Amino acid sequence: MNNEFLSIIDEFTSNDTVLKMKEFKQHRNTSCYDHCYNVSFVCYKIAKKFNLDYISITRAAMLHDLFLYDWHIKNGRKGFHAFTHGKCACNNALKEFNLSKKEQDMIIKHMWPVTLIPPKSIEGFILTIVDKYCAGREILSSIF
Repeated sequence: MNNEFLSIIDEFTSNDTVLKMKEFKQHRNTSCYDHCYNVSFVCYKIAKKFNLDYISITRAAMLHDLFLYDWHIKNGRKGFHAFTHGKCACNNALKEFNLSKKEQDMIIKHMWPVTLIPPKSIEGFILTIVDKYCAGREILSSIF
């Protein structure tokens, strides 16, 4: 694995709250933690290649699904998961880490166009696309 990538997410991968994501399934056999890790690495590679803000996108991608519940079970939560979990993840992340406004925007709006309001940055758009790409791969890999 790329040492620079690992150094960017190091404060997250050693954090107990982030590690709790391993307890929740995201897509089929993929944990929420592994999904975020996958999205983060792909975002890192794309942003580096195109000389974008690879640090912010890598950080936001690692935390974009830090909602810490089983989204497959309603369990009295208000609102539809797809619409609400970005804000929940951002709030959880802010309890643990200092995040830039750009990183917060990417986390909150990573479900665009479901969330209606688009991300403010190109990195935010990339995160939304990569999130869907990785989700598709994770779902399909468990089927085939």
